[in-house]
Amino acid sequence: MSEQIYALILAAGKGTRMKSNRNKVLHHVGGLPMIEQVLLQLQALQIEQIGVVVGHHKEQIIDELGDKVRYIEQTEQLGTGHAVKVASDWLRELQGTTLVLCGDTPLLTKATLTRLLDVHKQGRAACTVLTAVATDPTGYGRIIRDEQGKVIKIVEQKDASVEERKVQEVNAGIYCFDNKLLFEALEQITDNNAQGEYYLTDVVEIFNSQKHIVLPCVATAFEEIVGVNDRVALAKANKIMRARILEEWMLNGVTILDPDSTYIDTHVTIGRDVTIYPGVHLRGATTISNLATIGPNSEIEDSQVNEGSRVWQSVVIKSTIGQATQVGPFAYIRPGSVIGDNVKIGDFVEIKNASIGNESKVSHLSYIGDAEVGQSVNIGCGTVTVNYDGKRKHKTIIKDNSFVGCNSNLVAPVTVAENSYIAAGSTITKDVPNNSLAIARSHQINKLNYIKKT
Repeated sequence: MSEQIYALILAAGKGTRMKSNRNKVLHHVGGLPMIEQVLLQLQALQIEQIGVVVGHHKEQIIDELGDKVRYIEQTEQLGTGHAVKVASDWLRELQGTTLVLCGDTPLLTKATLTRLLDVHKQGRAACTVLTAVATDPTGYGRIIRDEQGKVIKIVEQKDASVEERKVQEVNAGIYCFDNKLLFEALEQITDNNAQGEYYLTDVVEIFNSQKHIVLPCVATAFEEIVGVNDRVALAKANKIMRARILEEWMLNGVTILDPDSTYIDTHVTIGRDVTIYPGVHLRGATTISNLATIGPNSEIEDSQVNEGSRVWQSVVIKSTIGQATQVGPFAYIRPGSVIGDNVKIGDFVEIKNASIGNESKVSHLSYIGDAEVGQSVNIGCGTVTVNYDGKRKHKTIIKDNSFVGCNSNLVAPVTVAENSYIAAGSTITKDVPNNSLAIARSHQINKLNYIKKT
């Protein structure tokens, strides 16, 4: 696309039907704010100059999107025409095409936007309107065409006649405009309508009166154009997005045993021959490598699971799991953890901000926090790295080939050197040298006939 294309996303409304203290366009669909889903499609089209019209809760949108876009403030919400007009300082003198979109249409696709731009360019139109055919068009602006199929006007529901309300082709609220003609026409629109607002759709009649071409582009699926205005619509949008994501991964070699109970976010990456069991949630920037297995009811967020590993009924957050490693069932891998290759992290084990070296085992019922565990280390049942003194966290270091017996407490800061043993039931408060056995427990005393005496 040699012609310069600009994009303007409208996101200034209150979104009162969402009944939320959060801006409507920041509610998540497919693991991302709705407006981010729109941005993804624009970025896929390599549109770099993107503006967002902000108003209510503008600081929330700015905090979320940062410097990805430019911001234009609409201090009064006086309609869609007014929302676009406030961007005149940026766009008015620029040559090219302006794409106007809504921030609450997360199901819009790159393919549809590409077709919209192509229709606009090939038809040499002043405006091209994205439309859709609705089984029930109630609430939508109706598309009124002439005999040649061109758009002569768009009538809002409240302003439509009885005949016009029977029309099933509706306005998606997404447009391509010749930039110069758009801002000339915006100077002519009025608020003389049932809502008392400046409708962007009035530009269509102005273009027709000036003999400019206005074309329709019909979306392939009605679902793409649906705006999310309440929690019911939000749930429906999430269901559709989830189905799209799952289908894409299944077509790319991922086995998903029960799509109806599997949840995968937009930015998750999955390799081939991965098997995903029911109840799995993969969130954020998670990567699952080839041949891994993610077991039932596991949650993995912003983490990496490397080739051939298995996570079974466990939670992994902001951590890395090595190759051919087993995690779970019922393990909790907390942020900052790095688990090596061929490691076993067993049931009811919690790892926090710790590294576990290759070939090591933490098989069950242990807490390993703020620790460095070397290679081929065996940590027995009930082991705790005692990392917190009430004010600060301290590190435990367990070096290669060491063995920690059951029910041991390692009171940090402490180091267990290579090839050392910790006797079961010990509380270790001092460093343990190489090749040593550390025993830190009271001697057993048997008091004979104690029960008879009491």
